[in-house]
Amino acid sequence: MNQSMIVYLAAVNILAFILFGTDKYKAVHHRWRISERTLFTTAIIGGSLGSIAGMYAFRHKTKHASFTIGMPAILLIQLALYYLLIRAA
Repeated sequence: MNQSMIVYLAAVNILAFILFGTDKYKAVHHRWRISERTLFTTAIIGGSLGSIAGMYAFRHKTKHASFTIGMPAILLIQLALYYLLIRAA
């Protein structure tokens, strides 16, 4: 994996973690929320680890099956794709 890919993945995972924390803060303070679509999109584009970490660090969306099943499923799909790409190279 090249350096630019590592920087990208680090940035998108940090962003995903921050988004979960921000959405939790907004939920507690009854403010305009970050959409679930945005949270899932961030996970799909490479931030699945940050999303999972944010879910449990902030105890946010942990009662929603779409998140507790969906985020790990996204991670597993990403790991499988990575494995297949590495194997094919």
